[in-house]
Amino acid sequence: MINKLTKKDIQKHVKTGPGGKLGDGGGLYLQVSQAGTALWRVKYEYAGKPRLYAAGQYPDVGLEEARATRAYVRSLLAEGRDPVQVRQACRKQGENEGEAIFSVVMEAWLAKQKSDWSEIHYRKSREALDRDIVPYLGKHPVALITPMMVAKAIERISGRGSHDTASKVLWHVVSIFRLAEARGLIRQGQNPAEPVREELPRRRHKGRRPALLTFAELGQLLGRTDAAHVTPVVRLALRLLAFTAQRPGNVIGARWDQFELEGDAPMWTIPREVMKVKRREHDHRVAIGPTITSELRAWKRATGGDGYVFPSMSETRETIGLDALSKVYRSLGMQEKHSPHGWRASFSTLARDAGFARDVVEMTLDHIHDKEVVRAYDRGERKDERVRLANWWDSQLIAAQHGTDPLPVLRGVA
Repeated sequence: MINKLTKKDIQKHVKTGPGGKLGDGGGLYLQVSQAGTALWRVKYEYAGKPRLYAAGQYPDVGLEEARATRAYVRSLLAEGRDPVQVRQACRKQGENEGEAIFSVVMEAWLAKQKSDWSEIHYRKSREALDRDIVPYLGKHPVALITPMMVAKAIERISGRGSHDTASKVLWHVVSIFRLAEARGLIRQGQNPAEPVREELPRRRHKGRRPALLTFAELGQLLGRTDAAHVTPVVRLALRLLAFTAQRPGNVIGARWDQFELEGDAPMWTIPREVMKVKRREHDHRVAIGPTITSELRAWKRATGGDGYVFPSMSETRETIGLDALSKVYRSLGMQEKHSPHGWRASFSTLARDAGFARDVVEMTLDHIHDKEVVRAYDRGERKDERVRLANWWDSQLIAAQHGTDPLPVLRGVA
C-alpha cells in the first residue's frame, strides 16, 4: 500500500523529534535526524542490494514532491537504471543538475519565444509565469513534477476568477515541458501538463469575446464609462481603444513618440516589433479621428508627453495593466456583453455594414493576408480611405454617445 500518510501524520512525527521512520509506502519514508532535520528517503533495491535515494528535506520538500521523487526512482528502475548511479554519473561528467530544474528550462523556452513575440506579449507571459508558476514549480526538477503539482498551480489561477489567464499559462507550461522532452530531461509522452487541460473550466464564449454591435449600445457604453469612477489614465486608454479599435495590448503600451497629432491626417504608428503579427516588414499605421486626437493633445500637454501614454502608478510595472480596462466593464456589469477586445469586432462589423471596403477595414485592424494588399499598404496606398474610415467611426461614436442621429451609411464606398 502506498500514499498512506497525511500532512497531520507528518507534522506529528516531526514534533516527536529524532526517532523512527514514518513510511508512506513504496519505499518512501520520513526520518528525523539527531540534529532535528526531517529528511525524505526512498529505499529501493538494485542488483540485489538495498539502496537509499535522498529525496530532500521537509518542509522544503512537501509530501507531493516526495512522492514525485519516488515515482522518478521507480521510472529509472523500470528502465534498468540505478537512480543513485544516474545522479553520480551526472556529477562526474560535470553536468549541471540545475539544467533540469523547471525555472531553468522555462528561461530557455522564453528565450526561444522572445524573437517571435511582441514586447508586450513577452513581458506579460513572463510576469504570469513568474507570479503563478515559478513559486510552486520553479525549484523542482522537471522529471519530478507530476500532473497534480501542475494542476494545483493552475487551480490557484482559476480560483481567483482568471480563467483565461489560467488557460494561457497552462499552454505555456505545456510548451515548457515539450522543450524538456526535446532535451531528454523527461521521457517522451510524459508531459505532466497535458492531462491538466481537462481540469480547465469550459470557456463560456467558445473563443469569441463579447462585443456590442449597434451604435446605440456603444454610445451608451461610452457614456457610462466616462461617468464611471475611474482614473483619467484608464478613462483615456478606454477612449483610445474605442476610437481606434486596436489591440488592448498595443493601447496600454502606446508611447508618445508613436503619435503624429498635428496636421490634417493624424496618425498612430505602432512599431512592428510590438504587434501581434511580426512577420510583416512595415509598421502598423493607424489613422485617428478628430475627437480622440484632441483628447490626446490635451493629455500630452497635461502629462508632458514623454515615454508611455498610459503610465502606471505602481512601482512594479511601467504601464497600466489589461485588467484595469476589463475591470471598468466588470464594474458596469458589462463583462458578458462587451470586452476591451470586443471593440475590434464592433468596428469590423459596423464598418463593413456601412459599406467600407473589406481591405480598408482589415488594414485598420492589421488583419492583412493577401500579399498584393500588403504591398499596396507598404506603398501607403488607400491612405485617404483609411482616414475617411477613421473620421467616420469617430463621428458615429460621438453621435451615439450624445444621442444624436448617426451619419448615413456609406453604401458603395470602395
